[in-house]
Amino acid sequence: MKSRVCIAAVGGLFSMAAHAQSSVTLYGVVDVGVEYANHQAGGGHDVVRETAGNISGSRWGLRGSEDLGAGLKGVFVLESGFDPDTGKSGQGNRLFGRMAYVGLQGGWGSILLGRQQNLLFDFIANFDPMVLAPRYSIFTQDLGFVGRADNTVKYVGTFGGLNAAAMYSFGADSGIAEGSEVPGNPKLGREYGIRLDYSTGPFSFGGVYDEINTGTLTVNPNAKTRRATFAATYATGTVATYAGYRWAKAYDGALLPGAVPGAANQGSNLWWLGLRWQATPAISLAGAAYYQDFKNTNADPWLFVGFANYAFSKRTDVYLSVGYTKNRGTSALGLGAGAAGFGNTDPGMNQFGTTIGLRHKF
Repeated sequence: MKSRVCIAAVGGLFSMAAHAQSSVTLYGVVDVGVEYANHQAGGGHDVVRETAGNISGSRWGLRGSEDLGAGLKGVFVLESGFDPDTGKSGQGNRLFGRMAYVGLQGGWGSILLGRQQNLLFDFIANFDPMVLAPRYSIFTQDLGFVGRADNTVKYVGTFGGLNAAAMYSFGADSGIAEGSEVPGNPKLGREYGIRLDYSTGPFSFGGVYDEINTGTLTVNPNAKTRRATFAATYATGTVATYAGYRWAKAYDGALLPGAVPGAANQGSNLWWLGLRWQATPAISLAGAAYYQDFKNTNADPWLFVGFANYAFSKRTDVYLSVGYTKNRGTSALGLGAGAAGFGNTDPGMNQFGTTIGLRHKF
């Protein structure tokens, strides 16, 4: 009897030790607001609507790690996007559409496999003054900055102030028929990139390159889009300034968001400048301007954004976002509906919008 008690006690201790070496965390964000926007596409009417994911995409997720010894960990993330105003799943109704990956992590960095953010997404979150707010920010001008890729192998490493990453996707969008992991056609759906950025004191700077094939077996199989981005931030006291540049070009039938149809027009330069100010511990303010110059056209839109946030606590805040698009020629940049802005107003029409909302993080 005593032996059985001792064995049970020892087993319990081993179980507690194993439990102490691993962890799983449930987390999420719920963000809902009300938006007013004028000059809607197809008639120019105004609209007032409830909107979700205005400054942060609403999500819930699980992340975990296990200590494997010798400085090595097993890690995973499963993250699901949703619209709290309707209850629908996001990212094309995927269960874990935001991220779903597993990997190994050590002092040398991390190797991660699964559905992940591309390196443009990883990079720009630190260099966009609006921190990639769905309403409104740099990805209103270019949806490529919030790209995610299926079937991805990614390396991420941090060495002092240097962040380095590389990724390769065997098929970035498995939902495209004959456009992802097609036998005998490895280029279809392929995406790859590299990222380097460095921080020293108040100054951070870096760059990222991304290339993605968007063709299918029967339609524009060589279609690809290349993007290169360079950006910097400088923070002093309670104020941070941001500046950046993105070059993009589409080839062999691929199309850039917002570009005038025609192969010669599928190139653009995008610049931005902005700042953030932590006015008080509870109040933060931000402003930014984004300008895109499309090749061989005068359809070159501006986006101006202002933002104010009041934090009740570390987890709950209210916010006010204001956006204005200024279009030239046939450009139709609008403020979007949680996605890229082109087509959300009529060609040549300017658009104003404002959103007030509430966000809770858990």
